[in-house]
Amino acid sequence: MKNDKWSNTPLSGLAEALRRKGMEPRVSPRPKRERTDEELFEEAMAGVREIPEFRKTPLKEPPASRPSRRKRDDTMEGLRAMRRLVQGKERVTLSDTAEYAEWASPEASGDIPARLHAGDFAVQDFIDLHGMTAREAEEALSDFLRGALRRRLACVKVIHGRGLRSPKGAVLREAVRKWLRGGLSKHVRAYATARGCDGGLGATYVLLKSR
Repeated sequence: MKNDKWSNTPLSGLAEALRRKGMEPRVSPRPKRERTDEELFEEAMAGVREIPEFRKTPLKEPPASRPSRRKRDDTMEGLRAMRRLVQGKERVTLSDTAEYAEWASPEASGDIPARLHAGDFAVQDFIDLHGMTAREAEEALSDFLRGALRRRLACVKVIHGRGLRSPKGAVLREAVRKWLRGGLSKHVRAYATARGCDGGLGATYVLLKSR
């Protein structure tokens, strides 16, 4: 049996008293559940309706530009020239190609490279650098030019190839041209790409300075 004498409930009846005075105790609200992306999307799209006409919108293609008559004529002439070259009816002018190269020292006259390429100077000796490394080729070319000067030669030919079988391209050809107008220029008066009968783009004529 519960002893009322020792029971102590000081807050009993507090909630009832507060309700009577219009002061109900505050109850902390339960935290709201965060809505998922799908629920937010559905709420944002509420009331949106599909417009059937926009389901497939045709694209308007720009009008095709027609090449000018002059451009068409130039294109046809280029094709005809290419056909003549392939059929052997017309020779390639090496000096008009991107691989052609020429150079002249300051003391050489302006027409020397063109004359050199045209074959006005007889080739008196040549060196073939095929299969050499860059270092070997530079040493061999330097020794060859010094020997040619001692023999009082005026024009020689350097065979370097076009690098068509090399994955790096015409590395040796470009190196030879760099050496001729650089460290070896003290021996060189001018150089120019050889004629087709002498190796064409795979060889270079070198006109030596007189001692």
